Amino acid sequence: MRGWGGGMEPRVSDVGQAEASGAPPPRAHALKEVALLFLRLGFTAFGGPAAHVALMEDEVVRRRRWLSRDEFLDLLGATNLIPGPNSTELAIHLGHRRGGWAGLLVAGVCFILPAMLLTLGAAWAYVRWGTLPSMGGVLYGVKPVIIAVVLQALWGLGRSAVKTRVLAAVALASVLANGLGLHELLVLLGAGAFMVLWQGSRRAAARRETPKGLGGRMVGGPLLPLGLAAGATSAVPFSLGGLFLFFVKVGSVLYGSGYVLLAFLRTDLVERWGWLGEAQLLDAVAVGQVTPGPVFTTATFIGYVLGGVPGAVVATVGIFLPAFFFVAVSGPLVPRLRRSWVAGAVLDGVNVASLALMAHVTCQLGRAALVDAVTVGLALVSALLLLRYRINSVWLIAGGAAVGLLRLSW
Repeated sequence: MRGWGGGMEPRVSDVGQAEASGAPPPRAHALKEVALLFLRLGFTAFGGPAAHVALMEDEVVRRRRWLSRDEFLDLLGATNLIPGPNSTELAIHLGHRRGGWAGLLVAGVCFILPAMLLTLGAAWAYVRWGTLPSMGGVLYGVKPVIIAVVLQALWGLGRSAVKTRVLAAVALASVLANGLGLHELLVLLGAGAFMVLWQGSRRAAARRETPKGLGGRMVGGPLLPLGLAAGATSAVPFSLGGLFLFFVKVGSVLYGSGYVLLAFLRTDLVERWGWLGEAQLLDAVAVGQVTPGPVFTTATFIGYVLGGVPGAVVATVGIFLPAFFFVAVSGPLVPRLRRSWVAGAVLDGVNVASLALMAHVTCQLGRAALVDAVTVGLALVSALLLLRYRINSVWLIAGGAAVGLLRLSW
């Protein structure tokens, strides 16, 4: 009988015959399917979360027919209601649907592991040769492209997220609050709480139960106490335990695109604790963009720079661990969450606040990346190609690296 690795996927009848003859049971076959698919995607899924989602839809709905398009959309919607890296959580959901609880773990690990290994190799080369002219030239050309990629993500996400004037005001208030030093987590919580109160007041008004003036009192409600809770800046000694807890926190509270990660990294690792330099942060983001798979493997790079291989493992496990937990817990609750106006209001507020944080940190990073006419030109051309012609960001990053190397040889 033909083995499982023969190149052609067995039909359902083949699986049944194989099981009767003592070959691996259907669950084992399903787990192998999950492992092979997500390992391949982990090595080839360039282009960020939106591209990852499109690749997964093509594989599991159109080609393999593991589930219907409606089921796929339900899982995609579920990932938008929980914190963490959306495309990784979608992979975990799909693995669970195909292979049960074991499939949940297999899909997540197989999607993350290739990106982690590639980023770890890049981090090792960076630490060893990062000061060499060739590496400096590559990063010189890649950094401006990264700024354009983030701007393109902001443009696309903003058109969907900022649906009302109230949400636009929340986004503006989030930018101002973050600029005044309010912690990113508090900005996200404040935005979500405000939108719940706002939507609640509108629903109450529709039932003629809203006291007059409630809307005016809400504006300062969630944000003022949160502002008082903002901590002072102070240096903190580096430790693996502290690194792990930091990335667990990040993985537990980040909503929206993986690019929001930049705001958390810069505020704590660069400004508050002094573990990382501004240039190192940009280099970490650049490497995260050059490699395929989840953008959150930027944590792998940072962990290696700070603590070698143990630091890379600790940071990677820390940032992705909450995703497995949230998918396992939220799966059965998806229908209830989708019917809840409270969950929808929180998500609206958190999404626009996330975009606001992305915009603020992009301005900060742009100051370090756009240092001369060449880098400004690279950023502008990249933004034009992304927004007008939708060029894959991988090609732009490769082009930026080539320009950086040519610039070095001049």
